Amino acid sequence: MLFLIIVFGLIGLAVGGPVGLLVGGGLGWWLGRQLKRRLNVARMRIQERFLESIFSVMGCLCQADGKVTDGELGVAEKLFDQMHLKGEQRTRARAAFERGRADDFDLDAELASVNRLTRHQSVMRQVFLQVQLSAIAADGVLHPAEHEMILRVARSVGCSEAEVQQIEAMLHGAAANSQGASEEALKDAYRVLGVSEDASDAEIKKAYRRLMSQNHPDKLAGKGLPESMREVAQARTSEISNAHERIRAARG
Repeated sequence: MLFLIIVFGLIGLAVGGPVGLLVGGGLGWWLGRQLKRRLNVARMRIQERFLESIFSVMGCLCQADGKVTDGELGVAEKLFDQMHLKGEQRTRARAAFERGRADDFDLDAELASVNRLTRHQSVMRQVFLQVQLSAIAADGVLHPAEHEMILRVARSVGCSEAEVQQIEAMLHGAAANSQGASEEALKDAYRVLGVSEDASDAEIKKAYRRLMSQNHPDKLAGKGLPESMREVAQARTSEISNAHERIRAARG
């Protein structure tokens, strides 16, 4: 906005002197306000579309094994609560979930839309995928049809199978936090940080800092993550931190 005020103010000064400076500066301020408003409206529409895609794809994935379990429905409702969706927002989220369960739901078209919305934003894609994995794993079993579907989703939105494994490790790690440490939990911790078990302490610290920076809720919000998903992002950074602490403790 300041740039527009200066530019139009200088143009006004050149054309109409001091009076032109005031008129031009005022015009620049008005144009800046209009531009900011339109950008905010466009951003809100993108965020709403992103949320609808999250829940419609979730509905489709939960239906992949032929039925939607109470646990999967519970995860969807829990996510609604975590995101503080109420009233019309919650109604739209439920409608999107049901739309994904329909036989005529076009999963490929929906994923193409997600790919466009998250272009060049790998962490946003990972957050999207993490939500999907948490939903279909709610019944404690990842059926072959569900696993094949989540890989299809991952490929379609630009995530690699390694990223799927990293997110799975995060979900396992969250469960391990309440069940105590184990050898498998330690292996998951290395997968969360994306490093091998023989990585040096310096490499582990570097990977940890990079992931914490990439996944910071404020940084993700600046890239378009809806404010309602802040707690999802915070849970993600919490698990990254837990993984780092688990490795540090194991190494003494």
